[in-house]
Amino acid sequence: MYLGIDLGTSEVKGLVIDENHDIVATHSAPLTIQRPHPHWSEQDPQAWWDATNYVIATLREKCAPHWNAIKAVGLSGQMHGAVLLDSNNAVIRPAILWNDTRSAAECMELEESASELHAIAGNLAMPGFTAPKLLWVRKHEPENFQRLQTVLLPKDYLRFKMTGKKIADMSDAAGTLWLDVARRDWSDYLLEKCGLARCNMPALVEGCDASATLDPQIAESWGLNASVVVAGGGGDNAVSAIGVGAVAPGDAFISLGTSGVLFVVNEAYRPAPQSAVHAFCHVLPNRWHQMSVMLSAASCLQWFCRLVGITEAELLEEVAQLSDEQRASAPQFLPYLSGERTPHNDPDAKGLFHGLTHSTNRALLGYAVIEGVSFGIADGLRVLQESGTHIEQCSLVGGGARSPYWAQLLADILNMPIVTHKGGETGGALGAARLACLATGQAVETVCKKPEIYHVYQATPARQGLLQQRYQAFNALYQNDLKLRNK
Repeated sequence: MYLGIDLGTSEVKGLVIDENHDIVATHSAPLTIQRPHPHWSEQDPQAWWDATNYVIATLREKCAPHWNAIKAVGLSGQMHGAVLLDSNNAVIRPAILWNDTRSAAECMELEESASELHAIAGNLAMPGFTAPKLLWVRKHEPENFQRLQTVLLPKDYLRFKMTGKKIADMSDAAGTLWLDVARRDWSDYLLEKCGLARCNMPALVEGCDASATLDPQIAESWGLNASVVVAGGGGDNAVSAIGVGAVAPGDAFISLGTSGVLFVVNEAYRPAPQSAVHAFCHVLPNRWHQMSVMLSAASCLQWFCRLVGITEAELLEEVAQLSDEQRASAPQFLPYLSGERTPHNDPDAKGLFHGLTHSTNRALLGYAVIEGVSFGIADGLRVLQESGTHIEQCSLVGGGARSPYWAQLLADILNMPIVTHKGGETGGALGAARLACLATGQAVETVCKKPEIYHVYQATPARQGLLQQRYQAFNALYQNDLKLRNK
């Protein structure tokens, strides 16, 4: 059997598959985010490790007596987070997460000081990336920066706790702004611009290769053999791609998790930083991918449900009962609760409801939220297309994949087929388990098959005109808000 561990922002999920690549068991443990100041988003790495141990213990019970048949572990993780370790490998401060936007000023400084940034890293300097976070620490917490020995990404901190080895993979490392993405190696030039060097970085491996074996003490406490291999793993979206079989050029998917991602596989390195499109390494050798990323997606729906005291399933059921006429007159929502990346690169963007009346109810507001998130995905598709990337259809993964209504809305707004798969919400954890298979020498063609299709949602031509009008109004809302902020 093979174990996948997915360290997300809101939970740690574990998943076990057997030699036929069928899912045997899954379990998850929730995580919380700390926001001590505006623009800040942090987590305690120890909470990740505690949650991981809980998930392992639960899966061990679920899989008994076959638990010790696990041969390898794969890792998936939230990208860009900065875990700072001192010379004793102690965590110096809480991890600064991908959706932390405090380092906007440092992004501008990096853009000015590193003229080769776009050519080497293939991406704009954005507050979500790791490099600006370290510039912020150097400026605002110099005592912590002086203690710094190693910078690890979130899932690589879990690997360090599991194996004692400091190792990263190419896909996750590409999200730091320290990687030469075409060469798949650390850039001494970009590291030096942040006051760092290779000695502060983990070693690099491909995501599908073996990185280390379990530390004997950890193996014993988990009830596993110390020979269990830990795969290189990858950033959550690249690993989700493995979970949905997105391994060939042109394969694409949308992930509706805490963030919203439109991901497409490329046969070569194709940067498009001018549109805030991300260009990263895939978890497979000699493959790259592009992504458009919005910082708040399904988390917008979670936020709204908490405000009005209803479950997501109940709200989506209410939304589904709305008539076309009601949806046409619904308020509009800007989903920028944590700022935005693609295409605006605007950490100061804010969420907004527009067009409220006395007749506005929670179903109409709920519709506005999922429509606004879907329009954010449409923004990403537009700039990917403008960069020369062609996408024929998208798989849908993440928590949002559980909603048929949302899947149909995306098909209508994007004007393309949206495909859901059986088990699609387990994309990252399943992809991690598949990487564990690859790390033991199994073939990509055998392991990375596309999951069974659950449903294909086709665009509804009759809805195109109205949705296009609302999409144009959505974009005008953001532009008006931007003008007001810049006055």
